[in-house]
Amino acid sequence: MSSHEDWASVFRTSTDYEADLVRDRLDDSGIPAVVLTQRDHAFNLTVGDLASVHVMVPPEQADKAVSLLEEQLTDEELEAAALGADPDAPPANTPDQDSKLDSGHEHMDLGPPEDDPPEDDAEDAADDASA
Repeated sequence: MSSHEDWASVFRTSTDYEADLVRDRLDDSGIPAVVLTQRDHAFNLTVGDLASVHVMVPPEQADKAVSLLEEQLTDEELEAAALGADPDAPPANTPDQDSKLDSGHEHMDLGPPEDDPPEDDAEDAADDASA
């Protein structure tokens, strides 16, 4: 089970790039977010249930995330952000880092499974050994 399996969906769209923009806005505001795409990339479908892309956040951050996403950015704020960007800045990420941006890997436990079996399995194994 991943560590973000119980996360809440705060935004749903049919395109990956919209979800990426929302995830970046939440991340920039200090709210951890991951993109969960259920979109059928094989056929590049962008409508209906075959194109569901969710932005997920921890449940305790869901209300804050929804409130942030409901705030409208003004044209002045967008213009200031665009003019403040350095067009000659180096890429923010290496190609390897870019490939992991949508994965949510920083929020997952990718380590090996625990060696200890659950208690019920341990009791069953002990019962089997004594029989």
